Amino acid sequence: MDGAAGRVDAPVDALDPAAAAAEAARLTAAITRANRMYYQEDAPEISDADYDAMLARLKAIEARFPALAAPDSPTRQVGAAPAAGFGKLVHARPMLSLDNAMLEGEVRDFAARVRRFLSLPDGARLALTAEAKIDGLSLSLRYERGALVSAATRGDGTTGEDVTANARTIADIPELLPEAAPDLLEVRGEVYLSWADFAALNAGQEAEGGRLFANPRNAAAGSLRQLDPSVTAARPLRFLAHGWGELSRPLADTQFDSMMALAALGFPVSDTLVRVEGEEAAIAHWEQLLARRPTLGFDIDGVVYKVDRLDWQERLGFVARSPRWAIAHKFPPEQALTRLLAIDIQVGRTGALTPVARLAPVSVGGVVVTNATLHNEDEIARKDLRVGDLVLVQRAGDVIPQVLGHRTPAAEHAALAPFAFPDRCPECGSHAAREPGEAVRRCTGGLTCPAQRIERLKHFVSRRAIDIEGLGGERLSQLVALGWVSSPADLYRLGAREAELAALPGWGAQSARNLVAAIGARTRVGLDRFLFALGIRHVGEVTARDLARAHGDWPAIAKLLDSLVAHAPEPREGETADRHARRIAAERAALVGVANVGPEVASALRDFWAEPHNRQTVADLLACVDVTPVRLETRASPVAGKTLVFTGTLETMSRDEAKAAAERLGARVAGSVSAKTSLVVAGRDAGSKLRRASELGVPVIDEAAWRRMVDEALSQT
Repeated sequence: MDGAAGRVDAPVDALDPAAAAAEAARLTAAITRANRMYYQEDAPEISDADYDAMLARLKAIEARFPALAAPDSPTRQVGAAPAAGFGKLVHARPMLSLDNAMLEGEVRDFAARVRRFLSLPDGARLALTAEAKIDGLSLSLRYERGALVSAATRGDGTTGEDVTANARTIADIPELLPEAAPDLLEVRGEVYLSWADFAALNAGQEAEGGRLFANPRNAAAGSLRQLDPSVTAARPLRFLAHGWGELSRPLADTQFDSMMALAALGFPVSDTLVRVEGEEAAIAHWEQLLARRPTLGFDIDGVVYKVDRLDWQERLGFVARSPRWAIAHKFPPEQALTRLLAIDIQVGRTGALTPVARLAPVSVGGVVVTNATLHNEDEIARKDLRVGDLVLVQRAGDVIPQVLGHRTPAAEHAALAPFAFPDRCPECGSHAAREPGEAVRRCTGGLTCPAQRIERLKHFVSRRAIDIEGLGGERLSQLVALGWVSSPADLYRLGAREAELAALPGWGAQSARNLVAAIGARTRVGLDRFLFALGIRHVGEVTARDLARAHGDWPAIAKLLDSLVAHAPEPREGETADRHARRIAAERAALVGVANVGPEVASALRDFWAEPHNRQTVADLLACVDVTPVRLETRASPVAGKTLVFTGTLETMSRDEAKAAAERLGARVAGSVSAKTSLVVAGRDAGSKLRRASELGVPVIDEAAWRRMVDEALSQT
């Protein structure tokens, strides 16, 4: 809300499809960057409250407009990829994040969803655990036959960084466990610093002329992720266990008793952990911890509630990025007043012009903050922010706050000049266009724009794209400044400059050899990585993988792109411009013919290929790179890779539980029957969908057959 004017963001229910698509694109870009800065760089740029609000708004938009819910949406992702410099460890079970509740009503909604999923009566007994949510770095500890064998950060939830040597230096983490421990035990928790230890650490850093840490969370993350374990050993890191991953046998039947079992094995467990009856008792515990927060001696940013019964946790299962049986009830953010000194414009990889507020230094919750992202020009206009304004900012655990609005006296505010958002790129002077329905203004300079060129090249060589080691932002900037690299294909021509590379400041013969070898090792690239590396808007890893698996090889993709560009039907008689645009977008999505790839992605693919310089860039790359086909790999399940539809009333499980089981076995669940439907599961009183399946000749089974199929498949996984 803009406190000065009393305005709020447009409600999600008021958005039309175009505005919703633009808002979803803005939120996706902002959340993706926030994830990278938080998880990979240990240098967050937005507050927890700002991040949570953006994620909640994106979820609401995707719920109202399901076509906007791309498979690689941030609402389905966890964390960020492991950073370079560490080995990788694959988690036996994914390390997911938690959904957030900001209000008491959302906690009650969580409890209602749990009861509904489990087919429990309203108000039925629901035991929960509640404990403080530590603001630290997630860590997984793996023990085999009582001995610590590995430690890994969360990473992207699937693969983390191998920090075993560093974890062994933390006094709270036992090396050996008592004989009562399971043969295989994976303990999960948070690494953190107390306030006193953080202050002492920063005092030592300042005395030695070192870099000061912004807050305890950043200090803990930076300390654990040291390449030299002796540095970690010198830092007073702490560890608290809050759960587990893979087990050879259960610790107990409930969450609370399992945590007590971990404590008995020697793992520190929070003394804030309690077992409560129902959501009202959980909320009461949240209120107590909010009051105790200033006296705890370390940062917490909320309370985590978990369903106590483990058999219910198993039934509830998971959604894309979080468990259904747990939620984090966040604390309200802290606020302060400061002066808006300037609004700078930054240009991102996709050409988006992002305004950044430069603030007079102010302490918010014990952390000095100096800037904040303002997202886009509409944000500035909505809040009527002007350079020189007194602004209200809030923080909920991170360095950079959210600007809530100005609090400048009316006469003083009126005397300030309104901010004029530039229509030219500050980096290259190219026109900065804002498409209809878009919230973001973008530079049209492409690879001619210095800001975009470097960022696009960084994306191209990144670990999840082409994955060329030894080409960080500093080296790429150096090569671009020398004129040696202006497009991705130029990277593959650096082998002819090995001697010149070796002579560059900070390089040397070995570095040059390593880089040339790393580039040479990436001349064969999977189609999915290649598509993702091109940096096409809205084409993330999952979408690129779906496109690659559906179309197989590059010639097929090129043929698809050509057809998208050629598809330009004339308006029909009486058809409005808006309806014409929507029809073309829908027809493009049909041309793509890939599940979960909607009009937005199809239009982005068409716009990319319609630009001659993009086609030339790809042609140059194909002269240097062998793009290999990608084929679909499915799990060993009768329904893996198939599309299922449930209809009628299911008696042995709720519809949500049935859908979760299907997705767990690798199937897609659709809401309607079509020629692409592989199987229909018909419960009691099945109606029109069953008739449609009969008309199309789609196989139909009853609930009992479905239950047997699920049980047999799960028993083999």
